[in-house]
Amino acid sequence: MALGKPGFNRGPRPPFKKKEAEHKINDFIRAPEVRLVGDNVEVGIYPFREAYAIAQAQDLDLVEISPNAVPPVCRVIDYNKFIYEQKKKMKEIKSNAKQTVIKEIRFGPNTNEHDFEFKLKHAIKFLESGEKVRAYVHFKGRAIVYKEQGEILLLKFAQALEDVGKVEQLPKLEGKRMFLTVAPKNAGKK
Repeated sequence: MALGKPGFNRGPRPPFKKKEAEHKINDFIRAPEVRLVGDNVEVGIYPFREAYAIAQAQDLDLVEISPNAVPPVCRVIDYNKFIYEQKKKMKEIKSNAKQTVIKEIRFGPNTNEHDFEFKLKHAIKFLESGEKVRAYVHFKGRAIVYKEQGEILLLKFAQALEDVGKVEQLPKLEGKRMFLTVAPKNAGKK
């Protein structure tokens, strides 16, 4: 019995799978005829070999854009440039998507009135700027016996924020923390 390192006796590794291309290009297109589009090309239906010859004559690729159409739509373009443009568009779409910001405010079960008011002002400022607020009471050690006090504190906090925010999640105990989530009432001004 051979003793090797634990976890390394699993047998042969499965073959590496190469990532498939998003589009069929050039010789990988299997349709007998295609609808040809692109710059410097007369739009129309061509036999595959003729369309491929047109693409090669321009030192470009024949790319299957719409495989489900009858016949499939192929474009004469530089494939690498096409992929680059698609990635650029996706990156732009991603950057324009609004990120949800959640600000956290921490309380103790015995937070005094001054600290409560101070944190309430911050929460109002966050909600007015369009950000969500997650307030939580953290119970240290044996302070968990004051969970009713923590719940009352969070409900008082939610009630004070009624004018600028709406409660998304009522107080909920998870481990040693009790959470409350408040979202802005109207879309934030940025």
